[in-house]
Amino acid sequence: MAGPATIPDEAVPALPRGVKFREDKARGRHVLLGPERIFEADPVATEILKRIDGVTTFKGMLTQLTELFTADEATIRPDVEALLLDLKDKQMVTL
Repeated sequence: MAGPATIPDEAVPALPRGVKFREDKARGRHVLLGPERIFEADPVATEILKRIDGVTTFKGMLTQLTELFTADEATIRPDVEALLLDLKDKQMVTL
């Protein structure tokens, strides 16, 4: 039996074709828009999604987020990983 899914440090999260990350100025939040889908990002998810550029590795994202939130990687990694894996399952992010 396999353990929980993990994201390798060298993985490069990206938005697949047809998925856009946009600011919804009218509502003062960010959204991830896909074909027939919408993900409303809370402030933490917004900071994670801002770092998905198709170039930055997962490890690079974690490094940026640990600096931003002044938290250690072991604390934030499970939450970042859970969000990205959930969005991958919904075909809103590729890894």
